[in-house]
Order: sequence, then C-alpha cells, then structure tokens
Amino acid sequence: MSKLLNKIFCKRQSFIVGAVIISAGGFISKLLGAAYRIPLTNILGSEGMGIYQMVYPLYCILLTVSASGIPAGVARLISSGRAEGAERSAFRLYGAIGVAGAVLMFLLAGPLAAVQREPAVMLCCRMLSPAVLFTSVISVVRGYFQGRHNMLPTAFTEICEQLLKVLAGVAFALYFRNNMPLAVAFALLAVTISEGVCALFAVVLYRGEAVRARPLFKERQAGYSQILRYTLPITFAAIAMPLSQLFESIVAVNLLRSFSQEATALYGIFSGCAVTIINLPVSVTYGLAAASVPKISPKAADGDMTGARAEAVRVLLITLAVSAPFAAALFAFAPLAARIIFSSLSDEHSALLVKLVRIMAINAVTLSLVQSASACLTALGTPLKSTFTQWTTCVLRVALTALFIRYVNYSVEGAAVAANIAYFVAAALNVWYIMRAGGAYENNIDRLRRRRGRFEREG
Repeated sequence: MSKLLNKIFCKRQSFIVGAVIISAGGFISKLLGAAYRIPLTNILGSEGMGIYQMVYPLYCILLTVSASGIPAGVARLISSGRAEGAERSAFRLYGAIGVAGAVLMFLLAGPLAAVQREPAVMLCCRMLSPAVLFTSVISVVRGYFQGRHNMLPTAFTEICEQLLKVLAGVAFALYFRNNMPLAVAFALLAVTISEGVCALFAVVLYRGEAVRARPLFKERQAGYSQILRYTLPITFAAIAMPLSQLFESIVAVNLLRSFSQEATALYGIFSGCAVTIINLPVSVTYGLAAASVPKISPKAADGDMTGARAEAVRVLLITLAVSAPFAAALFAFAPLAARIIFSSLSDEHSALLVKLVRIMAINAVTLSLVQSASACLTALGTPLKSTFTQWTTCVLRVALTALFIRYVNYSVEGAAVAANIAYFVAAALNVWYIMRAGGAYENNIDRLRRRRGRFEREG
C-alpha cells in the first residue's frame, strides 16, 4: 500500500505544473469550504454561524504558531540544500508545540466565552482543540514535499481535509439540529476528525518517501535553531491576521450589541458568509504563493537577487491578472452569489450580504497580492518585511473597525471597510518591498559574488 501511494504521490513537478496542481487543490478545497457553508448556514442559521466564527480566530492563532510557517520554512531549507533531514527536526519541534497549542486552546475556552459573552463558545473550543496538533504534523509533511518540488501531497490533503469536514460536519449538524450550541460544537468536531485522518495519511506517505530517498551516507541534521530561523518570521507574520480577527470578533460583536439585538447574527453574515465568498478567488492564487518559494529561494541563496526579484515580479503579475477579473465578477454577481450560496438567509440578511460582498470585492485582488508577495519576500530572504506589513495591517484593521462601528455608525459594514483599507495598505507595502529588492547596490554585490565564484572554479 505504501509503495502504491509513493508511486502516485511522490513525483517532482515543474514550477508551472506545481503551481497548477496546488492552485487546483486550493481552489477545490475552498470551493468545498464554501459549499459546506451552504447546508451549514441553512442548518445553524446566522446566529449559529456567528458562534462558529467566534471560535475560529483563537484556533487560527494557535494553528499559526504550531503550523503556519512550517511548509514554507521547511520547503526553503530542503530546496536550497542547506540542511538535510529538516522535516525530522521539524516533526519533533512542532509536534511538541502542537501538543502545547491543543492544551492551551482547551484551557482558554472558558475565558474566551466570558469575554465574548457567548457561553456556547466554550464547548466549541474544546471540540476543536486537538486539530491544532494534527495540523502541525500535516504542515511538516507538506513542507517536505514542497521543498522537493512536489505539490501533489499538499493539494490532495487540502481536498481531503475539506471533504471529510463537509461530510462529518453536515451529518453532525443535522443530527443535533434541535440543539443549536451542540450542533455548532459537533460541526467543529468534524474539523478535528478530518485533520486527524489527514495527519495519519500524511505520515504514511512521508515514511514511504523518506525510506525511498534515504541517503547512502549519514546526513547533516537541521538544528532547531536553523528551522526556527526560517519558520518563526513566517509564523510571526502570519499570526497577525488571526489575531486581528480575534480582536475584531470581540470588538465588533460587543459594539454591535449597542445597535442590534442580533449582533452575533450580523457578525456571522460578515465573517461566515461574506468573507467566505471573497476568499474563493484568493484560493486560486494560493498555488502561486506556495510554488514560488522553491523557484525563487535557490536564486536568492546563490546571491542572484536580480533573477530572484524577476521571478517574484512575474508571480505578482500573474496574481494580479488572475485576481482582478474575479473581483469584477464578485461585484457584478454579488446578488446571484448570495442567492445561490446562502439561499436560507432572510431577505434582510441577504441584502446585507450583497452589500458586504460588493464593499469587499476589491479584497480578491489585495488579499491575493498580500498572499503571493508574502511568500516571495520569504523566498527572497526578507521575511521580516512581510512580518512588519502583517502587524501594521493587524493594528490598522482593529482600530478602523472600532472607529467605523463606534463613531461613524457604519454597523457591520464598518468592519468590511476597515478590512478593505488594511489589506490595501498591506498589499502596497509588500509590493514596494519586492520592487526595492535587487536594487543597484545589491546588483553590484551579485556581480561580485558571481565573478568570485567563476574565478574560484577556474582556479
């Protein structure tokens, strides 16, 4: 069985083929996620989706700490040839972090429910907590295969995660539909189940490939400090978004209570419905971000910053060309999308959803650019610039959300406008950093390095 899996999944691809595979996987995964929201919203209602979305920011924060930087960091170490066995050190390190994250989420469930003034949040958090560990394991395996220019395992596990979550989540929600808090909790348990199954599959796949690719001589193991050097900046940058979503959920829901008795439902329409629609086109460009790391990082590691920057600019142009038509389509067909995807919403809530989607349509472009540019900056060896951008965005988004809802009286639309401004600033900063990479000074350094290498080879 292991040999059959390796024969199917363990093949290298070119940049274009890898980008297509991982883009298709990301798109299908997001499509399944959006399709999942249709029956889930019909079963749980907007209030149930509001509770569902209140839990996710804390989960995403712990997930970011225990998993987010791993694929890109491990992929860069392996593709640049700087250390062998990076994935084994990462398994040990992030396995321990994943356990700590799962325990922490279980313990923080009560305090989070108290802050958000929603008792149902506590059980939901505890149902979801083991998924933090499982995702850490999956992420290490994805990074290992991405570093070997093999995007198929990443795409396959992403699709399997969503498919299992859809099947188990809908089944649980239907079974407990007469008890809404319990239905939400078991829908989140479906996430834990799907991640656990995919983690088991990923380990089996990795073990087969690791045995097949075992070197003749003992390899130099990557140290924990070397792994953290590449993964921590990515993690520190990536944690900004879920952290801003956590604070946004607390600030927005509590401020919305002064406007409406259905604050949880309003937040559910914004974060559970509108954001889901906007994220669909963003998933298409995810493959460009993931596939750009092994393409750019070897050039950056060799000192060819001009060539690395040229590759990064190419990725950004492709990202823009793909995302811009999607943004226009979202604006034009927002009523149709709302009617088809979330048909169970009342007329009032459906009208609000259309308004939110049209306000946030531009995010299909800005979020896609942020995603691709962040990966390019990591591959260029300047992840701290992406980190600065993400944290600037985090602070700006939360501050503007509070400003627009509390003082401008925008209601939940204020959160959408705040997200637009924050992501535009993030995209502009990241693109600017990339355009500055490989400037005149760096070009001279590149030439000197290449000339020295040529002299050494000839000598």
